[in-house]
Amino acid sequence: MTDRRLTPANDRVALKGYALNGQTEVLAEATSITKPVADLRNAPNGARDRQLVMGEQFDVLERHNGWAFGRAARDEYVGYVAEGDLGFPFTPTHWISARATHLYPDANFKTEACESLSFGSRLCVVDERHKFVETDTGRFVPKAHVRLIERPFSDPVTVAQIFFGTPYIWGGNSSFGIDCSGLVQAGFTACGLSCPGDSDQQMDLGQDATGAYQRGDLLFWSGHVALCVDDETLIHASEHYMAVAYEPILKAIARIQAQGNGPVTAHRRL
Repeated sequence: MTDRRLTPANDRVALKGYALNGQTEVLAEATSITKPVADLRNAPNGARDRQLVMGEQFDVLERHNGWAFGRAARDEYVGYVAEGDLGFPFTPTHWISARATHLYPDANFKTEACESLSFGSRLCVVDERHKFVETDTGRFVPKAHVRLIERPFSDPVTVAQIFFGTPYIWGGNSSFGIDCSGLVQAGFTACGLSCPGDSDQQMDLGQDATGAYQRGDLLFWSGHVALCVDDETLIHASEHYMAVAYEPILKAIARIQAQGNGPVTAHRRL
């Protein structure tokens, strides 16, 4: 059985080489996200599966009735994005490395910000000022909040800790709202490591681990994932706390099992 999340085909079209039921085979059209956050849905006007942030690439296979069907370049997750959230593709030079930042119309902190941007947003910088960088859209971002694309972080847990206190939202992938697998993916992606979008897919990361927990280990339950900060503490985007929170590992294991979600199903280590 095919996984619709990773199958670039709907009833009408399919990426070349993926047609199974007579769909028209097409080539992907590269686009970029132009809104601070865009929902990736399972159908036009359907439920949110995941999210994409500004500047991320989305490869379109079909445009139909205001919706673009395609897949996210970062992990090949397939779904639908509102056409109004898409623009021309570009080559990013920098990305937002702070939990969140603002776009300004001028290189002046006292001007009213145009938009808020999440960690991980992509930008094309054309000029640098004393405290700002100028983007190709003529807007400005604080220089302290950006990082060169070719300068990834080195520790996924450090990235996850940047999100501490971020509100929990199902399917979230931004500093405005994030879920458990979104937090793990943010950490891995910011370190230049490939990572799928959902927790069941992330169980294939690394190798089975035994013994004491180590920083960076992944713990899985049915429908949930967390990152170990050290041998006693984890960090996760938790429905229980409705936020990204720290929790003692043994307490989390007991609490999650007591509330009916079962025991740990996997302990993985890169």
